[in-house]
Amino acid sequence: MSRPTRFEHFRWLGDKRSLRVHDLDAITEACALDDLLAAETFATFGPDELIEAKNRCYKPCRHCVRPEGEAAA
Repeated sequence: MSRPTRFEHFRWLGDKRSLRVHDLDAITEACALDDLLAAETFATFGPDELIEAKNRCYKPCRHCVRPEGEAAA
C-alpha cells in the first residue's frame, strides 16, 4: 500500500476511533487506512514521533508498527 500524498511530511498517523497509531512507512492492507481517511477521524503528531503518539495514549498498530528493539527486515 502506498503512502497517502496528503501525509507526505508525516510518518505517524493516529486513528481517533481506536486510539491506534500507524506507521505510514510500513502500512499494510490490514490497517484499513482507506477507511480511516474516509471517516476523517485521524490525527497527526507534533513532534512526528512514536513516543509523542504514546504520550497521547495511542497504542501501536500490530500490523505496521514493529516492537521496540526489533531489527528492520
